[in-house]
Amino acid sequence: VDSVAALVPKAEVEGDMGDSHVGLQARLMSQALRKLTAIISRSKTLVIFINQIREKIGVMFGSPETTTGGRALKFYSSMRLDIRRISGIKDREENVGNRVRVKVVKNKMSAPFRQAEFDILFNEGISREGDLLDLCIEEKLIQKSGAWFSMDGENLGQGRENTRQYLKDNPDVTEGLRTKLLALRGLSGGGGMAEEDDEFPDE
Repeated sequence: VDSVAALVPKAEVEGDMGDSHVGLQARLMSQALRKLTAIISRSKTLVIFINQIREKIGVMFGSPETTTGGRALKFYSSMRLDIRRISGIKDREENVGNRVRVKVVKNKMSAPFRQAEFDILFNEGISREGDLLDLCIEEKLIQKSGAWFSMDGENLGQGRENTRQYLKDNPDVTEGLRTKLLALRGLSGGGGMAEEDDEFPDE
């Protein structure tokens, strides 16, 4: 559902501009979620609600930020993610993507309050090479000195974007780093990053 803030009650559609509908959207969301929760559970369906941030007026202490649609969605949801752009990604002077931070603010299925950062590139989505680069630096498989990134004494690139592009252009290097990284974290190697997903076997 993209997005909760764009859901328009029937009374608002049929009414005039300027008519007051205090709390109407929140009431309808509460009624809908009471019905939908059981249906979603029985059908084993994943439903994703995208929401928007608003600011409460006159807040002097604490965060003024809130989300639309009332409190019901916060209560009924199994997981809530706070997704924010923290910086832009540039290739020379051109903006090519955004650096994004995701915080888990609610989680009924695992530990909450964790966070992650990753790159979203405009022409391809989440950058797998960017994720790999971050994790390899964390595990010291790749060293960063000033603006240069190197591995085993060999420079990979100057600047993060050039290094990410190097990994993208050299899948053999990328796959080698991925294998080492999985071994360090006690995970199985699995398939290569460039492999197509296998078809599900017949039951």
